[in-house]
Amino acid sequence: MTQGVLLFAHGARDPQWALPFEAVARSLRATAKDIEVRLAFLEFMQPGLLEAGHDLAQAACKTVLVAPLFLGSGGHVRKDLPLLMQQLQAAHPGVAWSLMPAIGEIASVQHALAHAVWEHVAHPSEPGT
Repeated sequence: MTQGVLLFAHGARDPQWALPFEAVARSLRATAKDIEVRLAFLEFMQPGLLEAGHDLAQAACKTVLVAPLFLGSGGHVRKDLPLLMQQLQAAHPGVAWSLMPAIGEIASVQHALAHAVWEHVAHPSEPGT
């Protein structure tokens, strides 16, 4: 495998908090079978971004897209993540690391969120909508 995706979430003390992010990773793996996918966390949970990035480099990935699973570009995305990206680049100079915008800043995600809320407004008694 030469291409990787590194999903990056905040992390929490409650292990159940990670379930939606793990579901995103599983879904991406099922969709993009030829891409290595890892999920990493900023704090409280493992692996961290550097560990997961190292794992992708060890899996022979030559290009890695880092996808911040944050709704907006707060301090963690604007300040912490660039420093972590520099550390990844320094540790693995043979890998091309690229960073996409925070997931919540992508128009299709904003539309999906609005649609999900609308579904609950339009059909409040239907479970699973």
